[in-house]
Amino acid sequence: MSVAVSRRSLFARFRGGPTQLRPPWSRSDALFTENCSQCGKCIEACPTGLITSGHAGYPIVDFTNTACTFCGACRQACDDDCFDPDATQAWTLKAIISQACVETKGVACRVCEDSCETAAIRFRPALGGRSTPEISSGNCTGCGACVAVCPVSAITVTPDEMLAQEATT
Repeated sequence: MSVAVSRRSLFARFRGGPTQLRPPWSRSDALFTENCSQCGKCIEACPTGLITSGHAGYPIVDFTNTACTFCGACRQACDDDCFDPDATQAWTLKAIISQACVETKGVACRVCEDSCETAAIRFRPALGGRSTPEISSGNCTGCGACVAVCPVSAITVTPDEMLAQEATT
């Protein structure tokens, strides 16, 4: 399987930091950055403040304070053909819980489970009073509601394609 990587995406990896995630229903990163005029209409239209300005002023999503409600306001506000009008799925983002999760250390938390409207997060009891977090990829919409509420920042949202690449390496 080959993955097309734009020049901007390639050099963004050298900058370090997290992957710049585009708003829901966005076209491929290469088409998005080619078409985007950086007008900020999608940023202004987002009722939750999820969409913000990223590298070079292109819109990205930032789950540190809020989640996506999939309202579609960003897609409707854009005049630059950055969003796919025929897309039925908002994106292929999925949540990942790292070993930093306090539940794996025996501390009761589970705020991520409570914040997940689709019940994609559950905790499997383990020996020693600990629990192992599990995410149902079929139920996870990648909305990011679990990210902002995590007290130890153990949750990230990642494109499904990147998860598949990591699993094969």
